[in-house]
Amino acid sequence: QVQLVESGGGLVQPGGSLRLACAASQSIFSESFVGWYRQAPGEQRDLVAGITSSGIRNYADAVKGRFTISKDNAVNTVYLQMNELKVDDTARYYCNIPSRVLANQWGQGTQVTISS
Repeated sequence: QVQLVESGGGLVQPGGSLRLACAASQSIFSESFVGWYRQAPGEQRDLVAGITSSGIRNYADAVKGRFTISKDNAVNTVYLQMNELKVDDTARYYCNIPSRVLANQWGQGTQVTISS
């Protein structure tokens, strides 16, 4: 069963940048859609960015123009470059693929905190 491990979170000031990484235990990103999700305390988990197996990207309106999703199939890793970060971007960020989402299987995520 594939495992996904998120990393790269941290504490940054508004306007700053972070790059998150999602490493898979198997070569799956060339075959599957993968999304970055985030969940703030007391809120539902939402999809913020996704990339298909063929490389088509989509973004939630709240992050469009500021976040960029990319992947490197050779190292089984998906990235989320986050620029112009806002306080509202504070959340725990997760990556996942559809089969794991349906099974409600999630990794530990990585915490992103935007604060001055």
